[in-house]
Amino acid sequence: MNKTSANLTSNDTSTDPVGVVERFFAAMTDGDAATAAALLADDILYVNVGLPPVRGRRDVEKILQMLNKPGRGFEAFMHAISADGPVVLTERTDVLISGRFRLQLWVWGRLEVHNGKITLWRDSFDYLDIARGTVRGVLGTVLPSFAPRTPTRTETPPGR
Repeated sequence: MNKTSANLTSNDTSTDPVGVVERFFAAMTDGDAATAAALLADDILYVNVGLPPVRGRRDVEKILQMLNKPGRGFEAFMHAISADGPVVLTERTDVLISGRFRLQLWVWGRLEVHNGKITLWRDSFDYLDIARGTVRGVLGTVLPSFAPRTPTRTETPPGR
């Protein structure tokens, strides 16, 4: 399985909700925070369930910019994506990178797209999975054989 961006064409300007979400994650994977932010509505609501919500494109863009710092990165591997009107559901492996450290985690997302812009981005994840991924990521910085492997199939769980 390839990263999200490998499945997309850079000139796709569709307002189709699935296409918008795929372009959003491809831009983030490519380290292109400006393109990702351009796909957000001014009044977007970004929620990582269990954490305080972030409101407004400017504040969400600050979060996206943190991933563009030297030595940091983000990757998204889409396992499944579907839509019902403006609501897009994703099941993916997200990878947060800091130097040699890679934290891979399974994420379920709900995004809403109106007029080609993401108005809601809500992600849910398992904190135990994050703890496991953190331990594996730390071990992988010292012992490369423990480093999480990139998902190769849609049914491959993250970091396994």
